[in-house]
Amino acid sequence: MFLPRVATCFTLCGLLLAGCAPSQTVDGKKIGVKPAFSFHVTNNDTPYSQCLKAMRDVPANNLPIFAVGEIADKTGQVNYDENGHALTQGASEMVISAMAKTGKVHMVERLDLRIPLAEVKLSEQKKLSRTQYAALPASDFIVVGALTELNYNIVSGGAQLFVKGMGGGARTVVVNVAMDLRVIDSRNFAIRYVSSLQKQILGYEVEANVFRFFGDTLIEFDAGAIRNEPMQLGVRSVAEMAVYNIMTEFLRLPEAPGCGLTESDFMESYLQRPDTTNNSQEGVTTNENH
Repeated sequence: MFLPRVATCFTLCGLLLAGCAPSQTVDGKKIGVKPAFSFHVTNNDTPYSQCLKAMRDVPANNLPIFAVGEIADKTGQVNYDENGHALTQGASEMVISAMAKTGKVHMVERLDLRIPLAEVKLSEQKKLSRTQYAALPASDFIVVGALTELNYNIVSGGAQLFVKGMGGGARTVVVNVAMDLRVIDSRNFAIRYVSSLQKQILGYEVEANVFRFFGDTLIEFDAGAIRNEPMQLGVRSVAEMAVYNIMTEFLRLPEAPGCGLTESDFMESYLQRPDTTNNSQEGVTTNENH
C-alpha cells in the first residue's frame, strides 16, 4: 500500500503550502495575497520587424494612403472542444501593426467604422460639441486577403528506446501556415499586387520515462520538455513579410540588406522538364523538320 500513502502525503503537503500563502494587510485590513508576476511586457516583434523599421530612414514622399480590410481565417481549422480556432482571428490587426512599423504608411480606418460613423451621426443630430467634420481622406489602395493554409505534419519523426522499464525518446513535427494578400486600387477596384507567402513552423519534444514495480505496485516517473515555435508568431511573421513585399515590390522602396524574401524552388523540382537538347527524343520535333 505504498502508493496510496505517497499520494496522501503529496495531497497534505499541497494543502499546507496553499494555506501558508502570505497575505498582505493595509491599515490592519487584509487585502489578499501578493499576485505572482513572472515576465515583463515586451514589444511584440518578429525577426522581420527590423526590416520594416529600417524603412523609417528611407527618404520617400507622396506615398499613397492604405486601408486594411478583412483578412479572414479561411483554413477551416476549428476545434471548439479544445482551443477553438487554430489560428488567430486578428490577422487584419497584424497587417495594420506591420504597416505602422514602417513609419511610412499613411492609413485610414476601414476595418471597423462603427464608432466613427456613430460620431458622425451624433454630430448631425447636434448632440456633440463638434458640429462639422472635415472632408474625410480617401484611400488609394485597400489590402485584403485571408489565411489560406494550415497543414499539420508536413514532416514528423522520432525515436524511442526503453530497456527494463527505463528509457526515453524524442520527436519533431513541422507544420506550415500561409497567407494570401492582394492590393486593390480604390479608384477602379483593379487588383494591383498579389502576395502569397508561407512559413514552416518547427516543434520538438523530448521525454524520459522510468517504470518500477514495488511488489504489486507500479511506480511511474515521467520527465520531458516540449519546445514549439508559436503558431501565431508564424502568422505574424508571414504578415510582416507580406507587408515588406508590398513596400518594396509594389511601392518600389529600396530593400534593406538581408531582408529580401527567401525564395524556395521545392515545387519546381516536381515538374518534368522536356529535354530539348535531344532532337531524336520521341515526339520532339523542330522547325527544321518541316
